[in-house]
Amino acid sequence: MKEIKAIIRDFALPKVLDALRDHPEFPGLTVSMARGFGKAVRDPDLNDPPMDLMETPPKVKLEIVVPDHLVDAVVDIICSQARTGRTGDGKIFVSSVDGVVKIRTGERNTEAL
Repeated sequence: MKEIKAIIRDFALPKVLDALRDHPEFPGLTVSMARGFGKAVRDPDLNDPPMDLMETPPKVKLEIVVPDHLVDAVVDIICSQARTGRTGDGKIFVSSVDGVVKIRTGERNTEAL
């Protein structure tokens, strides 16, 4: 199993969610608001003043745990729906998940998804 964390522009969320819901095996996700910046926010040569974190453009963070065979499909969906081609479109991180337990039923691992 893998965890996919995606940080995307807030206005891209509806398109991404619609496309993910259309995938027949998509198990679900968690969405939270996020703030932050990458190295492209300031141009040190222009002597830009430091940006207050709350002045950064709003983003959302998607957290998704999927079986290994769905990773590429989910990443491709997020990229295709969230890409504007401009700086700040976001990032996707993929990491391994050692286990999952569904609290209500006690199911474990892929059955818990």
